[in-house]
Amino acid sequence: MTPMIDIRDLSVVFGRGPKPVPAVDGVTLALAPGEVVALLGESGSGKSVTLRSLLRLHPASARVGGTIRVDGTDVMALSPRALADFRGRTVSMIFQEPRLALDPVYTIGDQIAEAVRRHRGGTRAQARARALDLFDRVRIPSAKRRLDNYPHEMSGGMLQRAMIAMALSCDPKVLLADEPTTALDATVQIQILLLVRELQREYGLSVIFVTHDIGVAAEVADRVAVMYAGRIVEEGAIADVIRSPQHPYARGLLDARVELAGGRDRLITIPGAPPDLADLPPGCSFAPRCARVSGECRTTVPPLAAPLGRGQVACFHPG
Repeated sequence: MTPMIDIRDLSVVFGRGPKPVPAVDGVTLALAPGEVVALLGESGSGKSVTLRSLLRLHPASARVGGTIRVDGTDVMALSPRALADFRGRTVSMIFQEPRLALDPVYTIGDQIAEAVRRHRGGTRAQARARALDLFDRVRIPSAKRRLDNYPHEMSGGMLQRAMIAMALSCDPKVLLADEPTTALDATVQIQILLLVRELQREYGLSVIFVTHDIGVAAEVADRVAVMYAGRIVEEGAIADVIRSPQHPYARGLLDARVELAGGRDRLITIPGAPPDLADLPPGCSFAPRCARVSGECRTTVPPLAAPLGRGQVACFHPG
């Protein structure tokens, strides 16, 4: 089966001084049509940078290498005009903070209608009808009245639903979700996660879902790719990674969940701190924090391989 998304050896470097920052280093990832993959990791691991690369949202000063193909289209080769058509029509994005992503001086309905007319054509009335239908689909109450709300007039949960409606307005094939539930309370968070999963199945979308919460990944994803210091360190079916994580970093993320704390006074945490991307240690980037570290780990970068015949792990001492 031809992948809907095919990322090969992606690298993104920021800065051109004596210490450039390799935010993403050699990421390779493929998604089948209709598949949901979660990118999991701490802040600064390269998740959002990878996601934004699919829409070429990085500043012109960034150095981006590798190849990205979406539905057979070479994203890196698109002209500015073709890229404008590609964004929203083929690939759409749900941003982490909708209050920053939406224009505060236009109503939500007008912003969705503008996107619809840009990519699908039609009259203003038809575009507004499309926006109303989407508001109903994402279960915004009093949908007709809410179309005329400005962003500041809606709650965080309702605004995130409106952001999802806008992302789906032009029938994209791929949906990118950049931690869309981080700023929401627990009750609203699960509602949004269930809504994303329901709409993904209804529309047959391929989805990349960025999160730092392995519990969120378990709710929405078919597969998970764990990222650390700009690289994928473990990748596999979500059930396999949760049941038996092979990389010590993935194990640390799993053990650090609050619900596993039980009656202990302190959470199990990963010692140390993420490395400075501008000054990465030789060998495995996780070695300074790893309990399984050996001499080989400190000198050689472990390749991403499938030693157990399921998924992939970049570790000399998996298990």
